[in-house]
Amino acid sequence: MTDIFRPAVLPMVAILRGLTPQEAPMVGRVLFNAGFRMLEVPLNRPGAIEAMQRLIGMAPDDALIGAGTVLKVADVNAVKDVGGRLIVSPHCAEDVISHAAANGMIALPGVATPTEAFRALAAGAHGLKLFPAEMIPPSALKAIRSILPPNTPLLPVGGINPQNMAGYVAAGATGFGIGGQLYQPGVEEAALTRSAQAFVAAREKLLQGA
Repeated sequence: MTDIFRPAVLPMVAILRGLTPQEAPMVGRVLFNAGFRMLEVPLNRPGAIEAMQRLIGMAPDDALIGAGTVLKVADVNAVKDVGGRLIVSPHCAEDVISHAAANGMIALPGVATPTEAFRALAAGAHGLKLFPAEMIPPSALKAIRSILPPNTPLLPVGGINPQNMAGYVAAGATGFGIGGQLYQPGVEEAALTRSAQAFVAAREKLLQGA
């Protein structure tokens, strides 16, 4: 399962906080057309489960859709019930991680320290969300990377934009979570298209080694 996080792919998780069911079809269409294949809808806003369902219903076969801000085991069950396969948390909740992994879902918990990182991996995490990335610059990521198992997927989340991705990749990042720099509730389709294309172009440049 962690193949999706390998450096040759450099996945970008679109964090769609505040997405409404009504807005989901447009947002999904734009992001899928741009090349995004991992989408999360944080659960701490009304309508999140229904919005996620709509994304799942229109997603390409190679897409991975799920929820963010997953805080408890019951949330994992709710996501699974509608077909979600990605579980992202802002923190290291070992019961959430192990339950998601046991149910065949991708667990991507948030960590900020080596202690949290090792606890998350021991619980079954498939990758680590380094959050908030504003507090974890590339130099800190490089240090954390040096003490983890070599192939551990690391995805900085928080304040990521097309301009600062290269520094994180050079330090060992294998992907990114992208929130407000990509999507804001009520965003116009043209603006979302421009943002999505800018991130995809930055990723392609990094993959080409430019």
